[in-house]
Amino acid sequence: MLEISGLEWAVTIGVILALLAVDLVQGWLRPHKVGFGEATAWSVFYIAVAVVFGIVFAQVHGWDFGTQYFTGYIVEKSLSVDNLFVFVVIMTTFAVPDEHQQKVLTFGIVLALIMRAIFILVGAALLNLFSFMFLVFGLLLLWTAVQLYRHKDEEPDIEDNMVVKGARRLFPVSTEYDGGHLFTREGGRRVATPLFLVLVAIGGIDLLFALDSIPAVFGVTQQAYIVFAANAFALLGLRALFFLVKGLLDRLIYLSTGLAIILGFIGVKLVLHWLHVDISPAVPEIPTMISLVVILGILAIVTVASLVVTRGGNTGRTAKPGSLKARKERTEQQG
Repeated sequence: MLEISGLEWAVTIGVILALLAVDLVQGWLRPHKVGFGEATAWSVFYIAVAVVFGIVFAQVHGWDFGTQYFTGYIVEKSLSVDNLFVFVVIMTTFAVPDEHQQKVLTFGIVLALIMRAIFILVGAALLNLFSFMFLVFGLLLLWTAVQLYRHKDEEPDIEDNMVVKGARRLFPVSTEYDGGHLFTREGGRRVATPLFLVLVAIGGIDLLFALDSIPAVFGVTQQAYIVFAANAFALLGLRALFFLVKGLLDRLIYLSTGLAIILGFIGVKLVLHWLHVDISPAVPEIPTMISLVVILGILAIVTVASLVVTRGGNTGRTAKPGSLKARKERTEQQG
């Protein structure tokens, strides 16, 4: 059993908050267009911090828990890249100016951290109280995997998002941006700017991703500290990673397929764990090291296959983030 002292929790949270403050200064208080060199430097920095943390953590608590951390980090980083796809869709839909994209990304990261921290606490409590929650989480991931695979070549309909539609009903929205303001005055009345809608859309998407990612990482480890650390370090580098891989995202045409397979694999792992604990010890479990090898193998295969197929850029195919349901217009056409 992993035992984490209050000091370790405090130091970990302090480091994360310090890194978050750096991101906040870069993205929110100093909005600017991010170049390739800056994005590369910050991406390498955040990945290095996550790796160093994992090595130190493994040295202190053992490589069994260290392997769980690195596996959880890779799973969350992979899901975060898919999250970036949706951020691209949102920013394209609302034509967010380059100088404000950092602000949007920083908001999305902060909100995602808050939501995932809440879901981690709830998820850990449920798993401790009710062992059948492993089955519930497993079935949820299997359903998500099937839906993501079915709609792997689609994009989420941002304008049809329930949260966005609700915001439009509550606030009149201007057609033009007003610098970095969320609200402005138009025709003598106070109205929301498109930037406000963008942040609302980001918040709604963060909620959906939190609902998927937390059961996924609990399939790797049941230690709340590892779940929190893996999520936090995977999310912190997203702002820089967005600008680094923005041009590459369109080439990762098989990423959604790979993520669907990974979620399905972790779903099976959770179901087997429930059967092993609640039904019969004879039911085999999938060791964390095997999970790490399988997940890395899937990611390597889909990445290499995507880059090979899209080499030359004349395939006529672009990557899609995938969706958990068919787009509205498609459903209406079939109806």
